Parts: sequence; structure tokens; C-alpha cells
Amino acid sequence: MNTKKVGLTLTTLLLAFTTTLCRAQSAVNTQLDHYNVEWDTPGPTSAQSMPLGNGDIGLNVWFEKNGDLVFYISKTDAWGGELDAEKDDWMKQGGVLMKLGAIRVSVNPGTLKNNEPFKQILKLRSGEIQAQLGEGKSAVQYRIWVDANHPVIRVETKSISAATVNVKLENWRAGKTDTVLNRQKNRIAWYHHNSPTTDAHLANLTFGAIIKGEGLSNQDDITLKSGKVTSQVISIYPLTAIAGSGSQWLGKLEPKVNTIDELNLEQTRLAHQKWWQQFWSRSNVFVTGDDLAEKVTQGYILQRFVTACAGRGAYPIKFNGSIFVVDAPAKNANADYRSWGGQYWFQNTRPMYWPRLMAGDFDMMLPLFRMYANILPANAKQVNGFYKHNGAYFAETAPFWGGLNYMGPEVKANYTNHYFTPILELSMMMLDYYEYTGDTGFAKKMLLPVAKAGLQFFDEHFKRDSTGKLLLDPDNSIEMFWKVHNPAPDIAGLHAVISRMIALPPTIADEQTKQHWRKFYDELPPLPTANHDGKTVLLPYTGPQTAKSFNSENPELYAIYPFRLYGLGKPGLDVAVNTFNARKQRSKGCWVQDPIQAAMIGDAEVAKDYTSFALTRKDAGLKFPAFWDKGNDYMPDEDNGGNGENGLQLMLMQVEGKKIMLLPAWPAGWNADFKLNAPYKTTVEGKVVGGKLTNLKVTPASRLADVIDMTKKR
Repeated sequence: MNTKKVGLTLTTLLLAFTTTLCRAQSAVNTQLDHYNVEWDTPGPTSAQSMPLGNGDIGLNVWFEKNGDLVFYISKTDAWGGELDAEKDDWMKQGGVLMKLGAIRVSVNPGTLKNNEPFKQILKLRSGEIQAQLGEGKSAVQYRIWVDANHPVIRVETKSISAATVNVKLENWRAGKTDTVLNRQKNRIAWYHHNSPTTDAHLANLTFGAIIKGEGLSNQDDITLKSGKVTSQVISIYPLTAIAGSGSQWLGKLEPKVNTIDELNLEQTRLAHQKWWQQFWSRSNVFVTGDDLAEKVTQGYILQRFVTACAGRGAYPIKFNGSIFVVDAPAKNANADYRSWGGQYWFQNTRPMYWPRLMAGDFDMMLPLFRMYANILPANAKQVNGFYKHNGAYFAETAPFWGGLNYMGPEVKANYTNHYFTPILELSMMMLDYYEYTGDTGFAKKMLLPVAKAGLQFFDEHFKRDSTGKLLLDPDNSIEMFWKVHNPAPDIAGLHAVISRMIALPPTIADEQTKQHWRKFYDELPPLPTANHDGKTVLLPYTGPQTAKSFNSENPELYAIYPFRLYGLGKPGLDVAVNTFNARKQRSKGCWVQDPIQAAMIGDAEVAKDYTSFALTRKDAGLKFPAFWDKGNDYMPDEDNGGNGENGLQLMLMQVEGKKIMLLPAWPAGWNADFKLNAPYKTTVEGKVVGGKLTNLKVTPASRLADVIDMTKKR
């Protein structure tokens, strides 16, 4: 790399960076800066790390007490074979989403000693971590960023006095399942290679990285060292690829490294910063009014940041830690370990994705849609083989390559056997994505095949009763009630999805298909109801309520969320309110849906309570404010943060078709400044002051006619 490209001091870079941003600075940026995470004490372990990433490559970054910079590297597609399987049965299934390893950077002189000052800042609007260690002539500055537009990690150092920079690979799997290449010239290279005899979906998957930097030379196979310098750029180039050998993998990586090295560092940095500026301009929510409002805003912003750091990769975000899991000394485990293993659980994965709609983060929804669309053909083939009919569904729990087990009536019941709901909810989410973006190509290539297969499965898999109505039996009412009769979630999902599929334009769904869906819709049974203390309530399944419960869920409330048959502005709101108030399960956090359902029936105080809990539920052993407590899952618990995001958004705005309802469940005493996305390529901006809506701006302006200020209806 040309020295002229990288020779600017960090101070000069910071000045240039500040000047550039000031030209486009807005009130939103000023508000956002308030939520930068700033620490004045180093590490000492990964439990005190900050997250960083470009949507695919992630880092856990911390400084040790001696001043060494350490970070774990992760990647959304770094799937290894079984690892530490004896620690958790789930680790045996679905692959292991591994770290690539750890990197240690030391600047000497420049170590911390004698309580010298230390500052580490996560700069949200530029997507980077800056740090300063020491002061005066011994001061060292760091800038760490993962290029938003290219697969490369950059570490820039600047020291007042000339210093030596050391870079070391620390890989706990080296010599076991990982290989460090020897005799490399001015670089470190290593990889993990899955055996060709492991599961076919993981076989020969190879991942690792190259580390290099101008002026850095090898001390040994895992260490690079500079001469005496005042600035240094360290570049790390990760890659995951199918390769029959390490040399094949290296042959795929080296051209990518050369291509990146041809880029101008300053220009890539500016483009990286521009990406983050554009990201934050998509939407925002700032809540004020009391200390809790401040903490809720912080939780919302940081959860969205963490999602952006991991949400544009080859695979969806893992609910149990994303790509930011840390060492687990209590389990005698390293950062490759996570409770509940590598499989995707749909109920736990969806919470991170529903809020992407109002946030405008549509690009981050595509990995979820792609994974399930890719799973569909093989699952359809299995359905045909098992049951001799067409259609498909997605298992509640499955690896990224999908797969089903035979689930005939005679199969023993358990949490996820006879559980067919996920394809209905995914279809609902895909319908929303199409409604928000207007992407007809997506509707034809992903939405239609998935929804059509799901509806066909339910149509052909289940019989009809004596009245000609669909008979869903045996069928789980999610994980709560096993092998019951006509469970509410599936009935609600079928009603919601079919009615919306019928309304699609003829360019997407033809009339013959719609006629079949209309016939099927007429065969759907009603949602089960009962009288509770003189009030009509929804039930989790049809018939006598004698089934044993196995979880802490309220399946009857699926008719409110995610399937939206009941809610504000719709018939039967009293039934929804009665059912919500009579719910038996009232736990908070993790995958609990109560904050969302409370908002959707207009219960502002309950929505505030549950949403606030989710967006302030930091894990006590982790330092980063949005590394959430494990709850029922594993820390940092991503579905906890996702449900908090969703709840807060719905307190501010709810949409149905072209109708936009503002402040439907906004609590007294809280003010807000917000910009959210609505269907039909619409954005809605405004402020809440003293319980009143002000400064309303709707784009395009023609959509203003569809806005309803719910404060005027109270």
C-alpha cells in the first residue's frame, strides 16, 4: 500500500473527519452523538468488549490493563463442525458459528501504567471505535473500523513519539482444527477447514484471514512487527469459502486482498462514514422526559447499531449472541460456545427482523428471507416424501440448511414436533416487506413461492371436519400446548396470510391461484373463543382447555401479533383487550411479545413497562449497555433487544394498509423526536411534546391524508 495513502496522522484524520461531517451535520447527528459509548477504564477481558462490524464481519474490541488492544473476529458464515459438544447437546446440531480468532496489537512505548488516562469511545455515526491511551509524549491513539463496503478490518495507530507496533494472532484452535501458514512474507495467514467427511452442508467450508500492513514484517508465523513509526495501518482480510484445501482457500483470498489494496484508504474511509450516515438517516427515535426515557433511547439506538453490525451477511442474525458472544468462564468455555447452539429458532429469530420495517433497514431483512427461500425446495421434497402431498413448511428449530422430520399423528409430542406456524409468520413478514418497498421482483421470486407452499401444505396436510371446515389436528399451539385441536396461531395466520395474498396484483398472483385461495379461505375455522368473567376472550386452541402447558407463552394473542386480526381501528378491539388482560403468562424480556401486543391494543402503560424492561435489561456480567441478559437464551440476547425495538416503534406508530396511526400507545410524561418508515415508500417524521403531535412531516406529502393523530381520538 502506498505510504502517501496511509501516512496521515490520526490527528489530521480526525480533523478531516470532523470537518467532513460538520458540513452535513444535523440535529439528528447531534442527538446521536449523545449516545456514543465512552469508557475510561480498560478491559480486562472480552466481557468488557465493544461490538463493531460491517454487517458481515464483527469484532469484540477491548483494551487490556497494560494497554494492549485485543479483539475477536467473527463472521456471519464462519460455520464449523461440532465443537465442545459435551458442554451442551445443542452444540452438536446445526454447525458452530465460530470466531476466526483473536488479534493483539501492542504499541511500545505506549503501554498503560501508573493509572495513566484511558479513553475508549464507540462513535455511532461513523461506525468506529476510537481510543487514547496515556498523555503527552507517551500518548497513543487508535481508530478501529470494519469497512462498511469492503471485507476488511482496519486498525490505525498514531503515537506522538516513535514507537514499535506489534501485531499477534491468538488462535486457541491453532494446531488442532486450525492451520497457521508458515514462512509467510510480511503477513500472517491462517484458516479453519471443515473436513470433507463432516455434514455435507458444512464440508470443506474454510474460513480465516490474512493480516498485513506496510512496514510490518514477520517475527514468526503469528507475529508482525514494525520499525520505529509514529503511525501504522494494520489491515485484516477475512474470507469464508468452499475450498478443498488451505491452498485453494488462499488462492481465492489473495486476489481479493490485492483488489482492496488498490483502493485509496482515505476514500474508503469516507465512503464507510457515508454508509453509516445514510444508515442513521433512514430513521430515528429519541425519547425524553425522565431518566428511564434516556435509557430506553440508548437501548433502542445501540440495539439497532448491533443489528447493523451483523445484519448484512450470508446468514441471519443468531438470537443467542449474534456474532458477539464472548468467553464463558462459568461454563469453562471460550467464545466459540453459545447455549442453544447453531440452529435457528424462528420464534427467537423473528424479533430482530420485524422492527427493520419501520426502521427502514430493508437490506438487513434479506439474509433471513434468502435463508428460508433456499431451504424451501428441499423441505418441499421431504414433505412430498413423508406425506405424499405438496407444499412445505419450516421447522421451528433447524440449521441454516433447513430440513424436516416426519411428523405424522403417531409421532410423540414435544415442544417443536407438530409445530407448523413459522412459514405463516414469515409469509406475513414478506408481505409487509413488499408493501413497504414495492419490490415486485422480491414478491415474485421470494414471497410468492414461500407463501404459496405454506398455504398448500396446510390445505393438503389437514383433513376437513363434518361441516367441511379445515381440521388442524394434531397441531401444536406453538410450544405451549402440544398436539391440540385447531390451535389459534395457525388459524389466525391462515386468515391473515390468505386474505392478503388474494389482494396481491394479478402481475404477482394469477386469478386461478387466487380462486383456489378463496375456496380455502372459506374452509377456515373461526378463532376459538370463550366467556371469561362475562367478557369474550380468545382461546389458545379449540375445545375444552385441558391440555398441559409446557412454556410461558400466550398463543391466543397471536391474533393480535404477529397476525394483526385484532387491534386498534379494527372490529373486536374489546375482545383483544379482554384477552390480553386475561393472559396467564406475564413474564418480561427475552422473546416475550407483550410489549408489542400491549402497544397494538393501545395500552400505553403496559407497553411502556415491558418495552422499558427489554431495552434496559443489560447482562450484569457484560459491560456494553446493549449486551442483553441471557433470559431464556444466551447473552447478548438479540431477541430481547428486537422486541424492545418493535414495542417502542409501535407505541409511536402503527400501520395497516394505507392507514398510519400516530401515537396509538404513547405514555404520558414522555416526549419524542422520531422518523419512521411506513408502507408504500413513506417516511413519517414528527415530535411529541406534552402528549401532542407537532412538526409532522410525511414524505411523500400525498400520504399526509392517510395519517391519523390518535391523541385526538382520546
